[in-house]
Amino acid sequence: MRRRTGQNLGQRWGYIAERLFVDDKEAAASPKQLFGSSGIGARGGDIKYRDVNQDGIINSADMVPIGLPNSPQINYGFGVTVNYKSFDLGLRFTGQARATLYMYPDQISPFIRDFTVQGGSNLVGAPAQILKAFADDHWSEDNQNMYALYPRLGTLPSEIANNTQSSTWWLRSGSLLRLKFAELGYSLPQRWLKRASFRGARIYFSGTNLIRFSSFKLWEPELSINTSGNRPYSAFNYPLLRAYNLGINIQL
Repeated sequence: MRRRTGQNLGQRWGYIAERLFVDDKEAAASPKQLFGSSGIGARGGDIKYRDVNQDGIINSADMVPIGLPNSPQINYGFGVTVNYKSFDLGLRFTGQARATLYMYPDQISPFIRDFTVQGGSNLVGAPAQILKAFADDHWSEDNQNMYALYPRLGTLPSEIANNTQSSTWWLRSGSLLRLKFAELGYSLPQRWLKRASFRGARIYFSGTNLIRFSSFKLWEPELSINTSGNRPYSAFNYPLLRAYNLGINIQL
């Protein structure tokens, strides 16, 4: 039993990923990584974890705090309004900082079905879809890239159990800045409104979720950050919608 003290609430623990094994020979000569039920051990293209306590075996004793806690430590927002003659422009930004995004490899791994048990029955989900980024950049015999975006592929959870462990390999920055709302308006001149007996009229065009500034590009990072205490669903969350509005305000 290990005692963990002095950590922030929601702190993730995991292994330190150094890179991918170049081939089976290198994996066999490294500290043993026996994850999963197969007991085969790591293979070429699997994630190479750091042997923190240097005992020649990679297990829970080598897990350390990784990344920031699972909720953003800073949430912020600011806005600006500019008026020039009959035009007005309003912008509102929101953002988060000191946030770590965890990619949940057991949910995004290509070709792997999600096996769950409920009420004594096995419910077999559909295989996870492959992201284009993983298809374009993964380790293979023809592409033995030690820093490929995705490790060795497999078709069963036991085949890739080494790579679905909690580790720094799947951590990304969750910091972002978003142009949440923008509105451009034009107030019609009073001389145009006298005949219609209007006190004022303003035409506007607005939009929400317009621009996102983030180093993470694979999917919507804000939906992958755990803000409610429940486990998020990474790439398969429904994305934030971009919306546009065109309207007119009339004062009688």
